[in-house]
Amino acid sequence: MRRIIDVRLPAPLDRELDQLHQVEITPEGIIRQILPMATGDLTAGESWNGDWLSPRGIDLQINGGLGLAFPELKPSDLSRLIDLLDKLWADGVEAIAPTLVTCGIAPLRQALSVLQEARRQEQAGRCRLLGAHLEGPFLANERRGAHPPEHLTIPSLEALDERIGGFETEIALMTLAPELPGASAVIARLRELGIMVALGHSAAKADQAAVGFDQGVGMLTHAFNAMPGLHHRAPGPLGEACRRGGIALGLIADGVHVDPTMAVLLQRLAPDQIVLVSDALAPYGLADGEHRWDERVLLVTNGTCRLEDGTLAGVTLPQLEGVRRLAGWCGQPGAAIWSATVAPRRLSDSVSGVEQALLGQPLRNQLRWSRHAAEELHWDCAA
Repeated sequence: MRRIIDVRLPAPLDRELDQLHQVEITPEGIIRQILPMATGDLTAGESWNGDWLSPRGIDLQINGGLGLAFPELKPSDLSRLIDLLDKLWADGVEAIAPTLVTCGIAPLRQALSVLQEARRQEQAGRCRLLGAHLEGPFLANERRGAHPPEHLTIPSLEALDERIGGFETEIALMTLAPELPGASAVIARLRELGIMVALGHSAAKADQAAVGFDQGVGMLTHAFNAMPGLHHRAPGPLGEACRRGGIALGLIADGVHVDPTMAVLLQRLAPDQIVLVSDALAPYGLADGEHRWDERVLLVTNGTCRLEDGTLAGVTLPQLEGVRRLAGWCGQPGAAIWSATVAPRRLSDSVSGVEQALLGQPLRNQLRWSRHAAEELHWDCAA
């Protein structure tokens, strides 16, 4: 039996401790047991010197990569999609909710069909598909951001069925504006289907957001962005989500979508609600420069994507780069690691804690995170 000692585990900001653990690994390389170590514990084993052990990342908002935009997927793109999933695994990501931004009905259904086939080809050592994240089309026009206005529509059960009928089991999450007429019925239907619902691209006030949360909305999509801000006289959706707790807060930690100071303040307000997402677009994995996005031009500079009119559209940075940046801003790496590797699992896999996520899993599929002296946080495969 292999034993690793002096291991730290990620935890939310208000619970991160310097507690060290010992991890027992079976001869087959499976994590068998994780036990806390007492101060002065002289247990023999391979010392990790305080490095962190975590699962791989789960990205609930990623729009494409390697030149592929998920809403534009065609059957001929299947092999390139598999290549992208292999790259995501190499970038430390175990699973994604491929995000389909607002588009026409026919392209949406075709993309869902391609993603369905890719899910059938799931295999070990490759990023898996959780089910799609539909970001739209039931969004507030005044908060649409980079979403094409011609494809936005008012929420209705008919409009929902037109888009997802026959693909209900292929959907993991839907982002909508809960204040729109007809949204309540759509939220109820999505929850009946077991589909998570997020508030996003919304003009909802705090009381309107509260109604949505009561109806089953359980997440904010890219908190702060495309929604009313956090104001002392108008707390908005974000204030209400923090006040009540239990609402996941998707956060893009690139330092552009959300200023680092605000990201850390949000982390302190709601330490166990932060879920790091990449919001990566099709140029993920490609060089900066000019790229195509549907009929529009996407300009990428230092990993930040904007439309030609300056509208912020997304990033090309890997999800775990957000971990590294947030760790540098808040000074507690374990909390940043937790937000990308454990927090999303509570939504996608009903995992309650890091030990549950790790036990019974191959060590080779997990991540080892290190930061020594003045070094920046970095990760590698755990075995």
